Amino acid sequence: MILVCGIPSESPLRMVIARLEDMHADFVLLNQRESLNCDLWFEIDNGEIRGQLLISGHAYDLRDFASVYPRLMDDRLLPELAGEPADSPLRARCRAFHDTLLRWMEISPACVINRCAPMATNSSKPYQAQLITKFGFRVPETLITNDPDRVRAFRAEHRRVIYKSISAVRSIVKELEDKDEERLELIRWCPIQFQAYVEGVNLRVHTIGGEVFATAIESDATDYRYAGRDGGEPAGLRPVDISDGLADRCLRLTASLGLEFAGIDLKITPDGKVYCFEVNPSPAFSYYEGMTGQPISAAVVRRLAGAAAEQEDPLLALSC
Repeated sequence: MILVCGIPSESPLRMVIARLEDMHADFVLLNQRESLNCDLWFEIDNGEIRGQLLISGHAYDLRDFASVYPRLMDDRLLPELAGEPADSPLRARCRAFHDTLLRWMEISPACVINRCAPMATNSSKPYQAQLITKFGFRVPETLITNDPDRVRAFRAEHRRVIYKSISAVRSIVKELEDKDEERLELIRWCPIQFQAYVEGVNLRVHTIGGEVFATAIESDATDYRYAGRDGGEPAGLRPVDISDGLADRCLRLTASLGLEFAGIDLKITPDGKVYCFEVNPSPAFSYYEGMTGQPISAAVVRRLAGAAAEQEDPLLALSC
């Protein structure tokens, strides 16, 4: 059986649910917005994890879940808790449920796409960049500093420089311009990541269950995700084939980070050099699938269903 967790109206989750329904898969939906009507307990007995998940009064044996696809928002921001004080009993109950759910997913023998621990590398872009280089990918020249003079020297050396978040919190990538000079003193209170601008074509590569989906992005914007926000031309996306060698590197990078599913952001320079900016462990693939028709959600479901089939008969599927 498959467990799907999150907000069912959120695009990636909605696509996965639709594919599961298309194939009449045996799955359970844990709607995060109904968390206050859910409960979960588990125990470890002689190396076996036993427990139950209760959703609106219906009990499910945790041992029956062979695969899990979680896309959970911060439970503190759930609309159902709006207006509740920080010390509210409802907030405490909701937090305890999510904490137990995440702890179970970390140790469950189920195939989880993805567990929290491996996803943590994305919480520090500089740390993740060090891991990325081990697989033959280049990373842009980077400066992390709270010293405005070092930023000025870095910009003088590289001429074009971008800045973005160091953490997993989404930020808009922007180019450092002359008008930003007057604001540079502000970084003394918070170190910022600056990188040399890399010319070339953006490439998003999704890897899941041994499958690779590469998407080329055509845009003049520094951050193509927001290309049309300020009246510019929206980014153009198209599926592309990449070499077996590059596909293999992407798969090995994903596996080395302990991930089942990843969105890898690359840039291919005019002279063929491959730069990797980051590995997203919870990719919003619906944007790419919606624009190109690439069956990424179907590949996610194949991985989930493969693990479920293996639980019923190990000869039917590859090992998780």
